[in-house]
Amino acid sequence: MFHQVPREKFDKLQFVALAGLMFLGTAFVYSATMANDTAGLLSWYQQAWVRQIFWYALGIGVAVALCVVDYHTLARWSFVGYWAMILCLVAVLIPHIGSMRFGARRWIDLGFFQFQPSEFAKLAFILAGANFLSRPVDELKRSEVFWQGMGLMMLPFLLILKEPDLGSALVLLPTGLVMMLVAGVPRSYLLKLGGIVGLLAVLFVADILFAPAKWQIPMEQYQRNRLLIYFGRNYTDLASPGATPAELQRLRQRQLDDAYNVRQALISVGSGGLVGKGWRQGTQNALGYLPRAVAHNDFIFSVIAEEEGFVGSVIVITLYAVVLFTGLRIAGSARDRLGKLVAVGVVTLIFSHVFINIGMNIRIMPVTGVPLPLLSYGGSSVLCSLIAVGLMQNIHIHRRGY
Repeated sequence: MFHQVPREKFDKLQFVALAGLMFLGTAFVYSATMANDTAGLLSWYQQAWVRQIFWYALGIGVAVALCVVDYHTLARWSFVGYWAMILCLVAVLIPHIGSMRFGARRWIDLGFFQFQPSEFAKLAFILAGANFLSRPVDELKRSEVFWQGMGLMMLPFLLILKEPDLGSALVLLPTGLVMMLVAGVPRSYLLKLGGIVGLLAVLFVADILFAPAKWQIPMEQYQRNRLLIYFGRNYTDLASPGATPAELQRLRQRQLDDAYNVRQALISVGSGGLVGKGWRQGTQNALGYLPRAVAHNDFIFSVIAEEEGFVGSVIVITLYAVVLFTGLRIAGSARDRLGKLVAVGVVTLIFSHVFINIGMNIRIMPVTGVPLPLLSYGGSSVLCSLIAVGLMQNIHIHRRGY
């Protein structure tokens, strides 16, 4: 069960890419937060960039510790972890247990740490899902096994959606479906499911854009506004027929306010040019046009693009590409289906986070609050990203034992 881990067994290329991302994360969390004059008044240990380094160190320690334990042993405990995270997702919805911030109940306040169960639930789902799907392929052809696998994915999806945290819930879908495809679930099942999901997505968008108030799907108003902004719907089109000019003007102003973050992120990315304005020289961030509450987490890519330009953006994407392609190589070299499925699940999860986050910074995706792995500030996100990579390294290290 426990093994000594020789250094040469680690995937060095992936480790170098991770080190590059953590270096950039530290540098640009510093840049994004220290532009605020009040940040310099905090004690050094309260600085966001110092805390980010602490989470990096802790995450690396946990990831290395995980590599000592064979992933088959971890998989045997996967359903214990899965149900523990389900209980945490239920607990976070209970008033006085879950902390309410920005209109959502996503965190459990532990005093020293704002624990976000949805981040850890993603990892628990990958391990439990891989364990469930690594059964003989003939069993996966049975419809009841397919629906059991769907239930395994939909339970955390619905609980996370209830918080509400649409972005974290959505990344579970491609992760689970890609794992099913790789496991050998009949494509006819997945195609039918894809058709149903596609139809529901079309109906959902139509409801957001055109349905009268009494027919609208219940959701938080800020979520609806984000989707209206993304699809370019004018708020004035939704006004009542007898709306006064003053009411129409208020709607136009509200639309400008709701689109502010996206607009400023686009300006930040575009103003960086080829090589950027230089580290800590970004005016969008320094002058507070890019809101300081989100510059160091959801919109960290905009800070990097403004200060380091197109070249810096390409470097970030290249580092992620190295992590993802080495992950696929690890999946391809895994000696059993369990290892392959865990690696594929982690790669899909990281790719989904990167695609959605960078996409919302350049307006090809709606704003959903999905963090950019290892670059966005946040303890739960950093820990889970490093643990996820630790799982891939675990599979790489123990690949020759089977």
